[in-house]
Amino acid sequence: MSPFVDLVLPPAEDWQAQARAARISTADLLAHVGLTAADFAEGVIAQPDFPLSVPPHYLSLIRRGDPADLLLLQVLARGEEALPQPGRLTDPLEEADYRAAPGVLRKYRSRALLIASGACAIHCRYCFRRHTDYGAAMLTRSGEAEALAVIAGDAAIDEVILSGGDPLSLTDARLAALVAAVAAIPHVTTLRLHSRTVLAIPDRVTPALIDLLAGTWLNVVLVTHSNHEREISAEVAAALTRLRAAGVTLLNQSVLLAQVNDDAATIAAHCRRLFAAGVLPYYLHLTDPVDGAAHFDVDEARARGLETELRAMLPGYLVPRIVREVPGEAGKTPLWALST
Repeated sequence: MSPFVDLVLPPAEDWQAQARAARISTADLLAHVGLTAADFAEGVIAQPDFPLSVPPHYLSLIRRGDPADLLLLQVLARGEEALPQPGRLTDPLEEADYRAAPGVLRKYRSRALLIASGACAIHCRYCFRRHTDYGAAMLTRSGEAEALAVIAGDAAIDEVILSGGDPLSLTDARLAALVAAVAAIPHVTTLRLHSRTVLAIPDRVTPALIDLLAGTWLNVVLVTHSNHEREISAEVAAALTRLRAAGVTLLNQSVLLAQVNDDAATIAAHCRRLFAAGVLPYYLHLTDPVDGAAHFDVDEARARGLETELRAMLPGYLVPRIVREVPGEAGKTPLWALST
């Protein structure tokens, strides 16, 4: 009997059904890829507090029978998450200190961030918001007027960032209403969306979404969250092409992850794959000190060596800026400015 278990998957065109199908148990994920807890040094967590979420498309990209698969390591709750991790935090970026209103984060002078949704298509095990209480932090319909009033009341804000969770977890209708409300604020010129859903559920890039983003007068920037070239499947590349044709500026930010993408050749191949799909590399983040994710850390010395290698391998416009987000700073802190 085959050790692999095939799951019943929803139709490709029904992105919402795909999002619902993403919730998967540790046991079912292991069965699908033909592995057991014994294949991992510290075992796995059967019922993690931060539940697994792996959409069917992303699941299809995971190599079966390989416990070191670079995509699997990003979504499986391995036993390392439960090991003691001194100095780790549940709010590593101190976001609670930057709440200007329910659902609004104001970290930087010219930008305001709306936590548009508490839902994500895919639950990355290194996520810095894995402990966030979205019930208290996210934008709600009842609080939307107050949130937009904060933005409308400060002419220094020229860019609104939709984050989450993932803003593309919203329906097209809900997203359209939110975009229209932001576009009605005269001093806001740019709308930025941060999303991993495009990588995990490329069918989320619907004709209605394309029409919405192409139809607003705002400058639209979509920052995809991809960490490895294998995440840019043919379906993802096609979705990115549709977005680019709609006039959306496409950038990518990655997280530097131990055992996943912490070598120069892997990063360079990813950057080239992104560029071929019409996306420019943007940031390569050092991990945040969130509780449960210490096993993904890559130290600064190693990151400096990778940066040197990348500058020798890639043209300057394809080298992502290696940064860390430091609470209280006016922007992302580049690697060269961090203490050695």
